Amino acid sequence: MLKRLRLPDTPTFKRPADLVYASDERPPATTLVGLAVQHAAAALALLAYTLAAAQIGALDAEATRSMVTATILGMAIATFLQAWGKRVGSGLMLVHIPDPLLVVVSGMVAAQYGVGGLVMVGLVNAAIALGASQIVPRLRAVLPPTVAGVVICVAGLSLIKPGITQTANLDALGIPVPADLLIGTTTLMVVVFLSIWGNKRAKLLALLLGLGCGLVLAGFMDRLTGLDALRAAPIFGLPTLPIPTADIDIGILVAVGLLALMAQLDTFGSVVLMHKMNEADWRRPNMRLIAGGMRASALGNLCAAWFGAHPTATSSANIALCHISRSTSRWIGFMTALLLGLFAFLPQLTLALTLIPTPIIGAISLYAAAYLIVSGIELIASRALDSHGIFVVGLSFIGGIAMMLMPQLADNAPVSLRFLVSNGVIVAGLTAITLNLLFRIGISQRARQALTHDGTTPVSEQIVNFVESNGARWSARREAVRQAAAAALEAAEAIQGSGHGRHLIEIRGRFDEFNLDIDLLHHGPALPLQTDVAPELGNLLDLDDAEFTRALDDRLDKLPQILLRRLADRLSSGTDKNHSWLKLHFDH
Repeated sequence: MLKRLRLPDTPTFKRPADLVYASDERPPATTLVGLAVQHAAAALALLAYTLAAAQIGALDAEATRSMVTATILGMAIATFLQAWGKRVGSGLMLVHIPDPLLVVVSGMVAAQYGVGGLVMVGLVNAAIALGASQIVPRLRAVLPPTVAGVVICVAGLSLIKPGITQTANLDALGIPVPADLLIGTTTLMVVVFLSIWGNKRAKLLALLLGLGCGLVLAGFMDRLTGLDALRAAPIFGLPTLPIPTADIDIGILVAVGLLALMAQLDTFGSVVLMHKMNEADWRRPNMRLIAGGMRASALGNLCAAWFGAHPTATSSANIALCHISRSTSRWIGFMTALLLGLFAFLPQLTLALTLIPTPIIGAISLYAAAYLIVSGIELIASRALDSHGIFVVGLSFIGGIAMMLMPQLADNAPVSLRFLVSNGVIVAGLTAITLNLLFRIGISQRARQALTHDGTTPVSEQIVNFVESNGARWSARREAVRQAAAAALEAAEAIQGSGHGRHLIEIRGRFDEFNLDIDLLHHGPALPLQTDVAPELGNLLDLDDAEFTRALDDRLDKLPQILLRRLADRLSSGTDKNHSWLKLHFDH
């Protein structure tokens, strides 16, 4: 049946050579199931967030089981929609987990209003995400790759402290438990070793094999707990439909809405990362994919809310798992969703996964942290940065890391905002967006500069400085800026060396997120652009000396235009009233 199923079409990506299974490629059945089991296990292990919320809410065993079941259903629905794509998802391999930002709020609502109060929490969360999916595609200028890079990198940094604490089971004084440190370190080393030096199958199953080694070691060292609760859990269970409670304090709902809006930053970063992994020629965030990712999250929470589920969000740990296995096939996401849907009704199995020892979870978190930090840096470095960009990135990092290192700063914030400012990822993301908007004030997307010939600064240096400085101000791609500078230099030499009184007088530039144009203005007639500039050299040896010299000179005259056509995506030339121009266009 699975072989006959076809997922809806998605945008065409240029396949990266290092992927084992790319976005639309379907792995063999056994490999597909193995990869899906890894992703499902990684996601279900993070049900600890839901259990923490249930503990805060003082829910009894039956209410907790129903909440966990409903949450897994929400994870399954959202993961399925992400893989399905079209208008209800991103069409990428994105797995959902319980939203860690809402643990405290969900617990408080459950404690005060019961499980019925979680219905309103889920509905508000879904409404905010649906609204964001409509607005975000219009915010391309507000959410450049540098902002996404800051969010992703700081998200990775935020995992370091809990990852190390869990891996070593540190106490209040920072002293590790030797047995737990050994289990966590062994798990991490096995995953990293297999990811780097393992064969194809070992790389695909690196996380599962590392998890298995950690569990075997934990069992040998008598560190597996909760087996009595596992035996007492029912084999099969269904979520209950709680009676919705609408009379919830408006302040709590506002806090839920703000946290839901901040969770969309995480969705934004997750979609960008997965898009970048699937696209060898990645240039910028695809706002349609991002909107689809937010829509899938909203619809998943909308469906599960009626069962009293804890809202879900995209999982960075599962993105790191895609990196480990070098497999980003959305068929894996589709199969993961089916497994999650099955596991939702098997309480014993889900409980077993939540009993995975903390050091093993910590080891997975550390791998995810390493991947997210490097990926965020790559996104930031993909764009040229001037002083504006440097301060956007630098101050955003300072704000986010300050909240991680000095959490007591949040105590000085108003109570209604304390949930927001206590999270370093949110602070960094909001700071980056705000500063990016603020620093864009007064920056024109057009520039011009007269070229002087007084001998103080060479014309070539003036041209390179103009292209590089404005490319940085506009946050253009570094590769595009380098290509434009080289093409502008070649064009200047072609104009200056073509005679007929041609003399450079000015350089102009224009930029938007999709186009970069450089114009060179000059005196004299427009530079003729030959349609056929191929250097046909095959018959030169058959000519006599005089003909050979003339033919060779003709080929050399064409050389600048050959180089120009290879550097620029389009060339055009013409004449205005007072000058002529040569335009270089680059697709951005």
